[in-house]
Amino acid sequence: MIDQIKELIAEAEAFKAQTKEEVEAYRIKLLGQKGIVKQYFAEFKNVANDQKKEFGQVINTLKKTAEEKINTLKSELEQKEEVSQSNLDVSRPGEPISLGARHPISIVKNQIIDIFSRIGFNVSEGPEVEDDWHNFTALNLPEYHPARDMQDTFFIQTNPDILLRTHTSSVQVRYMENNKPPIRTISPGRVYRNEAISARSHCFFHQLEGLYIDKDVSFADLKQTLQYFTTELFGKSKIRLRPSYFPFTEPSAEIDVYWGLETETDYKITKGTGWLEIGGCGMVDPNVLKNCGIDAEDYSGFAFGVGIDRIAMLLYQIGDIRLLSENDVRFLEQFKSAL
Repeated sequence: MIDQIKELIAEAEAFKAQTKEEVEAYRIKLLGQKGIVKQYFAEFKNVANDQKKEFGQVINTLKKTAEEKINTLKSELEQKEEVSQSNLDVSRPGEPISLGARHPISIVKNQIIDIFSRIGFNVSEGPEVEDDWHNFTALNLPEYHPARDMQDTFFIQTNPDILLRTHTSSVQVRYMENNKPPIRTISPGRVYRNEAISARSHCFFHQLEGLYIDKDVSFADLKQTLQYFTTELFGKSKIRLRPSYFPFTEPSAEIDVYWGLETETDYKITKGTGWLEIGGCGMVDPNVLKNCGIDAEDYSGFAFGVGIDRIAMLLYQIGDIRLLSENDVRFLEQFKSAL
């Protein structure tokens, strides 16, 4: 009888089926309520004591082998059915995968971050929904200060002290409050102004502002830093700083880079002067340092800010700022070859 069971084990190992019906018939034959395995288990009591151990082992082996074979065949047949039902032609070539592209704002922002990281500037970030202290008051713009009118602000109606930040200088305030000099950081991010949307302006745009605080920092340090930045980004090393006014820096200046007059486009974007304004800068006002808990007697510093959107428009000759936020795939696909 043991030899018969071993033959059934070999038969189970070699069993093949083309349909689920054949597998089910085989299962009933071996493992059903009246199947062969049940019959052998019933016969166990009549086996001689010296053969019971071997008899029990071969029955269990038969049962296990049959179950594994049946489960394997069921799984294979189900997979074949799924393939046939999906009408999938596995011999067909796959669909091409469309490659994405970085947004021009991201490209330019990463380039600027890389340039300043080479001279020791780290990156700091802060909230876009800001409070009055960090956006205005700490930056030498107390309540009712006329310079607040320079920036049309989106206020949160439920709380007049909460607003959408108008510049990333608010990030610099937070950084100075939580870090001791020397400080060397840049703050890229999106800012908001209540302005009419046109080809040249938008109600939100992107800025990158820099801050350097240490002992004996001078205006010459500021100019040299900007000289390095414009040379690395534009390949143009000639800059000028025009006197200007910003409440949080004194003295203050506008940053111009000499773009040149080689093409008709150069004449257009520089209005025939060859000079192009790219941002503002200045020495940090001592009141700002005091508001942030820094001793203005021991430390000085400079700050600067550039518009990432404007620089992207210059580098890629984009004529309408609205293209940067409309997510037009035809526009974005043009930057697949960019960094």
